[in-house]
Amino acid sequence: MPSSTRKMPPPFAEKRPQTITQLGRERHDDYAWLKDENWRKVMDEPSLLKPDIRTHLESENAYTKNLTADTKDLQAQIFAEMKGRIKDDDSTVPSPDGPWAYAHRYRPGDQHGEYYRTKKDDTNSTGEPLLDADALASKFKEQGFSFFDIGSLAHSDNHKYLAYSVDVQGAERYDIYVLDLQTGRPVGKSIENTAGDLVWADDTASNNHEEDCLTLFWVERDDNNRPSKVWRKNILDDNAEPSMVYNEPDPGFFVSLGGSDTGDYVEINCHDHTSAETWLISAKMPKTAPICAEPRLRDREYDLHDHAEHFYVLTNENGATDFKIMRTKRSMPNAKYWQDYIPHTPGTLILGIETYKGYLVRLERINALPRIVIRNLDTDTENIISFDEDAYALGLMGGYEFETKWLRFTYSSPTTPRQVFDYNMVTGERILRKTMEIPSGHNQADYITKRIQIKARANGQGESESIPVTMIMAANFKQDGKAPCILYGYGSYGITIPAGFRTNLLSLIDRGFVYAIAHVRGSKAKGYDWYTKGKLSTKQATFDDFVDVGRGLAAENYTSQGRIIAHGGSAGGLLVGAALNQAPELFGAAIAAVPFVDVLNTMSDESLPLTPPEWPEWGNPLTDESAYDTIASYCPYTNTVDANYPPVLITAGLTDPRVTYWEPAKWAAKLRDHQMGTAPIMLKTNMDAGHQGEPGRYDSLKETAFEYAFAVKVSEDFI
Repeated sequence: MPSSTRKMPPPFAEKRPQTITQLGRERHDDYAWLKDENWRKVMDEPSLLKPDIRTHLESENAYTKNLTADTKDLQAQIFAEMKGRIKDDDSTVPSPDGPWAYAHRYRPGDQHGEYYRTKKDDTNSTGEPLLDADALASKFKEQGFSFFDIGSLAHSDNHKYLAYSVDVQGAERYDIYVLDLQTGRPVGKSIENTAGDLVWADDTASNNHEEDCLTLFWVERDDNNRPSKVWRKNILDDNAEPSMVYNEPDPGFFVSLGGSDTGDYVEINCHDHTSAETWLISAKMPKTAPICAEPRLRDREYDLHDHAEHFYVLTNENGATDFKIMRTKRSMPNAKYWQDYIPHTPGTLILGIETYKGYLVRLERINALPRIVIRNLDTDTENIISFDEDAYALGLMGGYEFETKWLRFTYSSPTTPRQVFDYNMVTGERILRKTMEIPSGHNQADYITKRIQIKARANGQGESESIPVTMIMAANFKQDGKAPCILYGYGSYGITIPAGFRTNLLSLIDRGFVYAIAHVRGSKAKGYDWYTKGKLSTKQATFDDFVDVGRGLAAENYTSQGRIIAHGGSAGGLLVGAALNQAPELFGAAIAAVPFVDVLNTMSDESLPLTPPEWPEWGNPLTDESAYDTIASYCPYTNTVDANYPPVLITAGLTDPRVTYWEPAKWAAKLRDHQMGTAPIMLKTNMDAGHQGEPGRYDSLKETAFEYAFAVKVSEDFI
């Protein structure tokens, strides 16, 4: 950034050397003191943070604020642009359920909006308000909580009660509340320390006295902030004590709740990143003990979907790398009874399935593009929904009703605003229910989407591969190598960044940027095998792909070396950090949002919330020498060396349970210590939020505007 902005000296982080010996290997950490040993309590009560750590984080914030002071007007301008693309009084398409249709809407100025319902056939009604989230946020703010996020919200099957979960710290610990929708009054006491998941049973339907029993299930977090226990309670009995339904014995597995497609079952899902196990409880008899559908098996995933007499099972059983669909009687859910129904097709990744009466719907990806396939279960015929753009995103929206002929899905592309369609599975009729409105205007012809392939090196990771890259740029873009480029990547857990519409990006594209998404190995852009080629012992391929995409974009004159801004968040921040260490000269700047950069230390601390469940993704450096050496070879914090680093903007959240605040704080200090150039290393820690940052629809834009203003400012140095 221009030297005129560097008025304040960078913060000084004291070195307090610590030596760690592990598996016969020794490493040194000068900044381990930034991790508060009382971190569990700090998550729930940020004021307990040690004074010396708080002082350091606040000095980092003051430094970043000082260096970015001259972007204040630009931030305001970008924020106004992004806000101008949001419909102030927007609403969702109501989703039918019996006599009602449920929806969410924003009134002018709302940050969180209002949940409401209308009579199913009353399209002109303003509806019946159920929960005013903005009013609720204000209530908590009066109590001293500046953060507010609703995790889950669900109405009971008899439409008389509403349960919802709220996080007021950003640490993803939710309290659950229940409302009587007839009186608007709360029911019973709040349920504390949950993961936010909640599912209603359907016991009123089988109860002669409907108001005597109504059971709610939820997931509790343990002392290490892991979702591990399932509880239930009759919310109509104030004197009833909650009953524990399930207790996960393995700290490497997380627990979540769901309802089956038909609504006949409450599902307890236990999973790490490569294995799954499902327990079933009859929704009409919620006091019965859960039944394990099929015991967990290492590296086997399965997902049950009930329909009439059968379960349809999405699984990678017996080497089905890109998954297949099997079927079994509902009375025989064990794997020994599963029979192939839709076979495994290499290169066609089945992403998910849904069942409706008479139909099985699957979302799959082939040749890096998604499509929806609808199968008539009576005739075994199929219809395919796909689109013609070079890159686009599709999503299944599900719904409350099983007995329906209508499938709801979403479509968008980098240049096409999000659309909501209803598709008649009987007739094939397609109805456009909603198109995202851009109040400030949007001319699709002003922008171009491209999908190109860039060759990446083999480098010991097997054969060289072609990396898909999705790009959006202005229609008048000149491919002369002069454009600044945001190169975005993630590349872990099999997560594939969709080629969808993102209004915020237009503020960069309109300023001459080209925006590129590198679909590197470690995602599932080219199938499940693409994921396995970028994890564990082959993780280095993820970082090599990202660097090689950057070099390829420069070679093809979409941009040039030194004009590329690396951007990624969480595990994408790890990608940014590893790429910076590998090729600092390639990048003109970097934005690392809540970056997972202290991989070796974090994966060696089994008390942290995500560590045991993450070992299948990264390896366990506590017991496996090979895993230790692999992680040590790419961990950004471990591999920070003397180099001419470009300007780096790092963000963190004090109550973040996923990437704890000390990871980016330590990395910023070490980067600055090893900086051989003059470019600033900046850290901005949100002292009132966690991993997702600000939750309000407008407040979150301010964080994006801050990052984009940084990108625009540093791009001025490229010219």
